[in-house]
Amino acid sequence: MTSNNGLVTEPLLDLDDVHVHYGNIAAVQGLSLHVRTGEIVTLIGSNGAGKSTTLRTISGLLRPRRGTITFQGRRLNGVAEHDIVRRGIAHSPEGRRIFPLMTVAENLELGAFARKDKTAIAEDLDNVLELFPRLRERIRQQAGTMSGGEQQMLAVGRALMARPRLLLLDEPSMGLAPVLVELIFDTISRIREQGTTVLLVEQNALAALAVADRAYVLESGALKLHGAAADLAKDNEIVNAYLGG
Repeated sequence: MTSNNGLVTEPLLDLDDVHVHYGNIAAVQGLSLHVRTGEIVTLIGSNGAGKSTTLRTISGLLRPRRGTITFQGRRLNGVAEHDIVRRGIAHSPEGRRIFPLMTVAENLELGAFARKDKTAIAEDLDNVLELFPRLRERIRQQAGTMSGGEQQMLAVGRALMARPRLLLLDEPSMGLAPVLVELIFDTISRIREQGTTVLLVEQNALAALAVADRAYVLESGALKLHGAAADLAKDNEIVNAYLGG
């Protein structure tokens, strides 16, 4: 892969011919994709297309039956989930999966479980609370008593507390009011500006394409097409076929 200055560079994340099954059912079939440092890349497609399965496989929650996953030049196949976090990948899952009986502060602290750098952890906590001021207001509140939008902010903030090089975001706008959807996508752009690469799964495909650099369209677990996000968003045939246009 060639960079703008003509030098050959390796992608931050690379999936090569990845196959994932649930029992005998193929959920992802021969998927190859890459994410470069500093990008926002989005996976789009209908329900059941394999998008969330792909993120779960990258983060180690599922194991590929075939193919390789490489991050920063090192294979992730067979690496335990907590070690994948230590290598620099954090996952904000579909459905938020916060700990409802714990406070906002305790949830955020759990995001840094793999870290020992207390000073940097405190700095990252301040950064998360700057990104999401509502969390600062509710820092001692039980997480389960917050609104859906606030819980989504907490899920993203908890993942950021791992100080990842790559942030996996699964359906961050699901179930949110339009004003909060706009806030979430603005925050995703700010996260990238702060130096974190993002791989995004999102049902609101047009909103995802608006913030992404590149996109991969999945259909029934297989790669259907890929390209620059701006180009896909302007293609009427693609919008009508895959993006609910």
